[in-house]
Parts: sequence; structure tokens; C-alpha cells
Amino acid sequence: MSHPAYAATLEFLYQQLPMYQRIGAAAYKKDLSNTQALCKLLGQPQKKFKSIHIAGTNGKGSVSHMLAAVLQESGYKTGLYTSPHLRDFRERIRVNGKMIEEAQVVEFTEFMKPQMGDLQPSFFEWTVALAFHHFAQENVDIAVIETGLGGRLDSTNVITPILSVITNIGWDHMDMLGHTLEAIAGEKAGIIKPDVPVVIGETQPETAFIFEKVANEKRSLLKFADQIYKISQQGTNGRSARYEVRKGNKLYFENLELDLVGDYQMRNLASVLTSIDQLNTAGFLIEQDSIYAGLSQVQELTGFAGRWTILGDSPKIIADTGHNENGLRLVMAQLSREKFQKLHFVLGVVGDKDLSKILPLLPINAKYYFCKSSIPRALNEVSLQAEAKKYGLEGHTYSTVGEALSSAKLNASALDLIFVGGSTFTVADII
Repeated sequence: MSHPAYAATLEFLYQQLPMYQRIGAAAYKKDLSNTQALCKLLGQPQKKFKSIHIAGTNGKGSVSHMLAAVLQESGYKTGLYTSPHLRDFRERIRVNGKMIEEAQVVEFTEFMKPQMGDLQPSFFEWTVALAFHHFAQENVDIAVIETGLGGRLDSTNVITPILSVITNIGWDHMDMLGHTLEAIAGEKAGIIKPDVPVVIGETQPETAFIFEKVANEKRSLLKFADQIYKISQQGTNGRSARYEVRKGNKLYFENLELDLVGDYQMRNLASVLTSIDQLNTAGFLIEQDSIYAGLSQVQELTGFAGRWTILGDSPKIIADTGHNENGLRLVMAQLSREKFQKLHFVLGVVGDKDLSKILPLLPINAKYYFCKSSIPRALNEVSLQAEAKKYGLEGHTYSTVGEALSSAKLNASALDLIFVGGSTFTVADII
């Protein structure tokens, strides 16, 4: 049963306040004062539970959900805060995989509204405060907190976690985070706290020195995950993949099953395993059995969706939310390994993306279905078609993602493949 005031509450959160998901860069606030003020009003809920803080250009969502799944399997009551959502706002705030109740969203908003005074929190600040409040109320053992954007000035950066994780650095949101990889890394490194260990997922020559410098200044133990774990894929059945994991010269895991398919998950797996080692050092007890069990059922345990999600067979339909240069490069490499007769590509993007970085990565021999997702930031499908044509990508336009997918299904034979992607919101419209 839906709560009678829930729709109106969501409308309030979405409409009155700047929301990055809808309007883009204009919603990015360059300080933490509002979040700090909200936390003060709520009695500093973020200090009432242990947390892990996760940033990065790509992979932070996968790493957050994988860690949460393993912690849940280890018997810890686990909060999980992620963004954006695909179907339901409440996906952003979960405890042991269960979404926050509609009534709790309504009650929190009604309780806070009269106390706002001159504060005009953004959608994101409201949501972060709600998450921290919920995790404190639920008395979680640990919360996995994913940054929304950047790190240093992200609303989540009012926590002092027991572990910080930065998956990698790539080109995304340059209008807010900077126009060099060093500048972007500097923003992400803003989540490193004094004396709190930090795991970096990928050693990148352009950015490693920045993390070393900041960790040194903060006296934070620094680990590069890809230097600790060597991972190779042993096989995949299309719904999950199996990995062999070595640490140094020692075989650490054999047939480690992960239900998030996509070779790019190997990088994320190294970050997760290094983080688990660190948590065990910090007094948690996470055994190998729990790692096996958690990673084999991440989607079921945490509700994770949108990364290489199989939506149908004959023809096979795959959706993936990868949307920036680094992310799309990995997703397209994965796509090139699929077997099919003809590729049908349902493509929608947001208007503030640099298409000259993205469109050259897409396969020329596909039939395209250009569409516009249902958010204000989405690029008009006709403009997208015109830009794509410059890179040799041909196809028809559709005013919604649903229409584009329906057309692809009509045109595809059982041995073809339909891929849906280009942005989180394109995938959200059909999942």
C-alpha cells in the first residue's frame, strides 16, 4: 500500500530544490554548510554508526553494493546509501537490502520542513540527511556511503568513516570537478580523512602521486588494490562469472562467483577484497564463506540493478548504465565479446555530456534507436541523431525510451542482440 502523502512529499523534494539528476551542474553546491546544519538539527546522526566512504569515476556503485552484500552475509546490519535511483527514490537508502519505507520519508520531511529557517537544502542534501537519520534510527552496525559527485565537497563528506575507498579516476563532470585528471583526483581525494585507511582501486600514473601525497599528509594507510590482488576470469554463464584470485603468489580464491557480469567487474573485485582485508584489521570478522556467499548474490541481497542487466532472451536484451568515456569503453569492450547476428542499440544521453568523447566509442555496424529519457537534462533525440551521424552512426529517432525499445524488439530476430544504454536515465526508463 502506498502512503497517501508519499507522492506529494517526493514532488516537494524534486521540484522545489535543485537536483543534479534533473538540472545538472547548477545543482552542485560548493560547500558542506547545509549538510552540516541539517546534521546538527538531527543531533549528528552520522556519528552514531560506523561507515565506509566510497568515491570514484566508475565502479563506486558496484563496489558499494558488493561490500554491502558481503557485510550482510557476515551478519552485520548494513546501511547502504547510493545514487541515483533507477525506479524508486527509496532505492537510495537501504538497510540489509530493504528500502526505507514511504512513511519514513514522509515523516522525516514533515518533521524537518518547519525547522529549515533560511536553509534551502538541495535535493541531495535532504536525501543525505534522511539516509544518516535512517541509519542512526535503525542502529546499523555499519553503513556503506557512496559519494554523489566528486568527494571533497560532496554532501556525504561530513562523515568520518573507518575506511575510504576511491575506485578510479576518469573524465566525468569536468564542469564541476576540473579539467585535468589531477584536478578530478584532488576532488576525490577530499574524502581521505586523518588516520583513516584508504584503498585506491586502480594505480594510474596521472593520479597515484596525488593520493600518496594526501594520504601522507593525513597519516592515512594507503593501499592500491590492483597491486595486491591479481584476478583472472575462469568462465561465465551470462548470468554470473567465476574468478580465480591470487594475492602475491598465493591462490586466495578459486571459483569465486560474482553475479554482476562484465569483465570490468574484475577491477571492482580487487577494491572490494582489499577493503575487506582492511575491515578485518579494523575488528570486523568477515570470513571466506561470507565473501563467497555475498558476492554470488549481490543483486538479490542489495537490490542492485543496471550494470550489464539481462532483460530478455531471444533476442538477448542487455542494459548498462555506463555513461562516461572510461565506463563506456569497458562496456563496449564487453559488448564486442557477445555473439549475435545484428546489434540493435537503444541510445539516449544527457545534454551536458561531451559527445565527442563518447560517440567514437560506439559500434558503427549497429542499427541505432535514438531516444530521449524522461528527465529535463536528457538530450533531444533529433540532436543526438544529428551528432551521431557525424561519427557514422545511423538510425531512427523516438521520443521515449519505451518506444525505441519496442521498435528494436519488432526489428530484431531471435539471434540478434539489443543493447540499451548511454545514460543511467535511459536504463531507468525501461527497468
